[in-house]
Amino acid sequence: MTGLSMETAARMARIALGHVAQEYPHKLDHVLGGDEDARPPRELHPVFFGSFDWHSCVHGWWTLLTVRRLHRDSAEALEIERLADSTFTAEKIAVERAYLDRPLSRGFERPYGWAWLLYLHLEAAKHADQSWAGELAPLASAFADRFRTYLQILTYPIRAGAHSNTAFALVLALEWAERFDEPLADLIRSRSRHWFTADRDAQAWEPSGDDFLSPTLTEALLMQRVLTEEAFGEWFGHFLPRIDQRRPETLFTPATVSDRSDGKIAHLDGLNLSRAWCWRLLGHQDVAEEHLAAALPHVAGDYMGEHWLQSFALLALLATRTIQADALIPPSPH
Repeated sequence: MTGLSMETAARMARIALGHVAQEYPHKLDHVLGGDEDARPPRELHPVFFGSFDWHSCVHGWWTLLTVRRLHRDSAEALEIERLADSTFTAEKIAVERAYLDRPLSRGFERPYGWAWLLYLHLEAAKHADQSWAGELAPLASAFADRFRTYLQILTYPIRAGAHSNTAFALVLALEWAERFDEPLADLIRSRSRHWFTADRDAQAWEPSGDDFLSPTLTEALLMQRVLTEEAFGEWFGHFLPRIDQRRPETLFTPATVSDRSDGKIAHLDGLNLSRAWCWRLLGHQDVAEEHLAAALPHVAGDYMGEHWLQSFALLALLATRTIQADALIPPSPH
């Protein structure tokens, strides 16, 4: 079992197909060095110009390829294949790759977009036809090199609840590196243990008003990946010593979203989904289901959430096998 029914997969695919090639509205991560740099998204990023911003387009594509692999015979799979074939071309990837060589692009999408690109390449490599993985390989290699340099100069981890979070990026990047780049995997494990091993009695002062990641749970998930089972058990017991009492309470309470038309406040639906992903993988299914139930009805409805939330819903659903999701995910209105 995949944990993803045909009906749910089809709904997610329709949502993602509706935005990965939608150029506007668009929020660029782009530093201008002169008038000549003022260009539209489709020229700067001919592959990842949709989904409101570059990183959301990358993980929108991860959603599509994942759905295609898990439900190869679905009606949406053929549409995904056709769009991928016309999108992941050597010519278009070369433009994306050249963008990284701009002197002003050093910090472009660091580290969130980097990690999702590696995760997309990893997903593409799971398909029988390796053509998409082959086209994406130069970008994956470039971002792996950037991770290598960045981890050597990053003195302190970033513990925010949004795109700059170090632990989340390393969870995704480590999974890629374990298959394609063992020296990078070793570096990720080493830096993770250096930064987080001494952490004790997490207070979990979260969520902040626009979090879509739990700094506490994402760190725990990373440490689960880089420590032995025995060492992680001991570390986790010190890190969250009152978990059997559902403390800190905030980690067990789904976030409230007051306005889903506000792009930042809508992040909190993503927080509930990413917490569900973490809780499931940390072995707490009941709490995961509480968070899933709070967020799954809202992955469609307003573009501020719709352009990205299905990726986090998919992470959670593939890690969670007990919730009945079909009735909770509404059809996209588009």
